[in-house]
Amino acid sequence: MLEIEDLDVHYGGVHALRGLSLTVGEGEIVALLGNNGAGKTTTLSAVSGLVRPSGGGVTFDGRRITGEKPHRITASGLVHVPEGRRIFSTLSVHENLQLGGYLVRDQAEVRGRIERVYGLLPRLAERRTQQGGTLSGGEQQMLAIGRALVTGPRLLLLDEPSMGLAPLVVASVMELIAGINAEGTSVLLVEQNATAALGIAHRGYVIENGACLLAGPAAELRRDPRVVEAYLGGV
Repeated sequence: MLEIEDLDVHYGGVHALRGLSLTVGEGEIVALLGNNGAGKTTTLSAVSGLVRPSGGGVTFDGRRITGEKPHRITASGLVHVPEGRRIFSTLSVHENLQLGGYLVRDQAEVRGRIERVYGLLPRLAERRTQQGGTLSGGEQQMLAIGRALVTGPRLLLLDEPSMGLAPLVVASVMELIAGINAEGTSVLLVEQNATAALGIAHRGYVIENGACLLAGPAAELRRDPRVVEAYLGGV
């Protein structure tokens, strides 16, 4: 479904991605692991059109999307949930979800998708009139994911969804992601919490200094001594 080929990204004199290649198959959760500054967020930004690559390319569902405008990429079914949730704090939960459907012309379809999100996340339904900024961190993360679901993703790009959350909340977010995937949405998951990410992923990549260091099935990466030492706390 997604193919990244020899991707290069520069920020001025900084070479952020160095010939990075990876794929996401239909129905997969693929984890992208690495330390701060490894290039994980840059990878998602290049895929979703927020950053223009200086080399290489991105193909989504057989179509080259390198250099396309972000809204066109989103409309094609590739939806990015950025780091930090980025909800509209002064708008209600329901209004935030409505904004997820801004590219969908059929408003009945938008209403149906919102009701599906409420069914999937009943806590959001309970807080539908509450301002987004008054939600807990975990609720805000679920709102950000719910808003993306209203857009109608076929591939979901998730950037650090567990950041700043308590362990029990992290488990709930990962369960949500696995459930979304089980319903047919592919996921490219950027995470520093390697234990959580590899617990739900089918495959994974480890990147360092903008290049791929390791790749393989999630179960193999969980046993790889280099991953254990660097990302799983040596356990």
